[in-house]
Amino acid sequence: MKITSILIMGILILICFEILTASQSIIETVSFSLYIFKNNIFPSLFPFFVLSSLMIKYGFVEFLGNLFKPFMNKLFKIKSSCAFIFVMSIISGNPANAKYTKELLINGAINEYEATKILCFTCFSSPLFILGTVSLMFLNNKEVGLLILLCHYLSNIIIGILIRNYHPSKKENNKVSLKIAIDSMHKKRINNSESFGNIVTNALMNSINTLLLILGIMTICLVITTIIDNNINLNSVFQSILNGYIEMTQGIKYISMENIPLKLKCILTVMILSFGGLSVHMQIVSIISDTKIKYFPFLVCRILHSLIAGILMFIFFDFWINLS
Repeated sequence: MKITSILIMGILILICFEILTASQSIIETVSFSLYIFKNNIFPSLFPFFVLSSLMIKYGFVEFLGNLFKPFMNKLFKIKSSCAFIFVMSIISGNPANAKYTKELLINGAINEYEATKILCFTCFSSPLFILGTVSLMFLNNKEVGLLILLCHYLSNIIIGILIRNYHPSKKENNKVSLKIAIDSMHKKRINNSESFGNIVTNALMNSINTLLLILGIMTICLVITTIIDNNINLNSVFQSILNGYIEMTQGIKYISMENIPLKLKCILTVMILSFGGLSVHMQIVSIISDTKIKYFPFLVCRILHSLIAGILMFIFFDFWINLS
C-alpha cells in the first residue's frame, strides 16, 4: 500500500529533523550507548561469544548434553543438546541465547522446532548485569538484586515447563554417564576437519559482527527513546517504563531514580528485564533472520515471562526484605 510507504518515509523524515534540531541530546544519547557497550556489553559478551564457538566445534555440546539428559528431557521435553544453550545463556545473558541457538541449528545439533522452543525460555539477563549494574549501581541494594535474579530466572524456567509440550523432542536414553559424555566430546573433536586457526578466526569475526549489530540496534533504540522524551510529556514514571520497554538499561536506570517505593521499583525492574525491551527483541530477530526459527512464540513467552516475574516479585518481596 502506498500509504504505508508514505507513513514510513514521513517517520524517517521526522526522525532526521529531530536529530538535526536536538543534536546535543542525540549526541549525549549516542555517547551513553557507547559507554554501555564499552563497559558492560562488550566485556561480558565477547569472551563468551568466542569461547562458545570453540566449545561447539570441540564437542562441549555433546559433553554437556549427555550430562544434562534427564533435566532437559524430563523437565522441558527437549533434546539434550539444548543444555548447552540453557547453561551458556544463564552465564552470558541475552541476546547470546539467539547466537548459540543459531549455531547449533546450523551445525545440525537441533532442528528448527527445537531451536524455536529453546529460544523461548533461555532469554536471561546476565547475572553480572543484574547483580552489578542493576542492584549496585542503579538500586544501590545488593539484597534486592539477588531477589530480582531469582525471580527473573525462576519465571523463565516456569515458561520452559509451560511450553514443554510444544513440539516435544523424541525421547532419549536418560542414562547419565561421564565416560559416554567424554567419548562423545572426543568423537566430535577428532571428526572436526577445520584447522584451529580457521576456527578461531571465524569465531572472532562472527563475534565482532554480532556485537557491532547489538551496538547499532541499541543505539537506534536509545535515540528513539530520546526523541519520545523530547516530544511527549508523560508522567516521569510512565516515561521511564516506556523507555524500559524500548531499551531496558536506560529505562531501569530512570526507574531507579524515581521517588517510588522500593518494592514497585523492583517489580518494574524485573518485568522490564524479563521482557527484554524492543532493543533486545530487534537484536534477536536480526540474529535469527536467516534461519527458520520463529519469532512470534518468543514474543508471547517474553510477555508471559514479564508478567510471571512481576507476580513472583510482588509475592516474595516483603518476605525477602524481612529475611534480609
